[in-house]
Amino acid sequence: MPDNFLISRRNFMIMPACLAALSACKLGSSASVLKVAGFTMGTNYSIVAVDHTQTLSEEDLRKDIDKALLQVNAQLSNWDPTSEISRFNASTSTDSTAVSPALAEVMNAANTVHTASDGQFDVTLGPLIDLWGFGAADNTVQTPATEAIEAALRKSGQSRTLRISDQSLQKQTPETEIYLSAIGKGYGVDVIARKLESFGIKDFMVEIGGDLYTAGLNPDGTPWQIGIETPDAHDRTMHEVVGLSNLGMATSGDYRNYFEQDGVRYSHIIDAQTGRPITHTTASVTVLTENAMLADAWATAMLVLGKERGLKIANNLDMAVLFIERDSNATHTKFITTPSARFSDMQA
Repeated sequence: MPDNFLISRRNFMIMPACLAALSACKLGSSASVLKVAGFTMGTNYSIVAVDHTQTLSEEDLRKDIDKALLQVNAQLSNWDPTSEISRFNASTSTDSTAVSPALAEVMNAANTVHTASDGQFDVTLGPLIDLWGFGAADNTVQTPATEAIEAALRKSGQSRTLRISDQSLQKQTPETEIYLSAIGKGYGVDVIARKLESFGIKDFMVEIGGDLYTAGLNPDGTPWQIGIETPDAHDRTMHEVVGLSNLGMATSGDYRNYFEQDGVRYSHIIDAQTGRPITHTTASVTVLTENAMLADAWATAMLVLGKERGLKIANNLDMAVLFIERDSNATHTKFITTPSARFSDMQA
């Protein structure tokens, strides 16, 4: 398998100003728009930045960004056997292990979301993800036996198999593994956002494989306009447009990464309690929050929870979440959209 970080999930459409040749777009005489794109974490990244000083070059930005992303991979990639997380996973020690500030930041955020999501965001589900054929292991995609699912469940369970402290990790069982596909991309976005801010850039959009962060305003001087895709693998249409400024955003859906067997559709989104793919009618969840890392994690958690339970948690936490469900009563493909109270307020 190639040196991938995770599988891309592009469930959005960027609607920028100056649609043609953004890198050449000018904002009067006091600013210009820079555009940088590349490949990272098994997917593509794209950056649009408004340079009010007109002193930065796309090449300089690209070099620093690519260097920072290589470091993120070296710390968090489950596909790189030499990465920090892969070395931790390969160890059978149950001693406390000091970790880098980057991994500590990600794991503490993962623990927060795990607790708040009734345990449905769980970074120890690697055995189950691999078992179902959606992980780093080169497995044949097929429905596993019940005994195999039960065995993988015994190896999983974040609160039971892993102890997370401020700067260290400790396995509670030797076979515990950490899988960062549902939070690592968002963290990568935040790293690049910080890099842009260090250049003095205040207006920008950073996106990696569908997770993004926006700061300030777009080249038109308005909030960044992001279109949420209709959750249909055969229909690349826009379902809704949201305006973002100084927010992270992530969308998780069950309609691109899946397989079918004997007429049954199996999504890559695994329920941490049953060890099986989700079966409810929620097809897509979009989360807007303070950074891309938390948006990434919560989008996955909310999709596992589904609209009914997820909406209660979102409203209790005052979180901006948009649920898109399949209408099971419709005779043809139809979707029902339900926003949390915070989402409705932010888009009013």
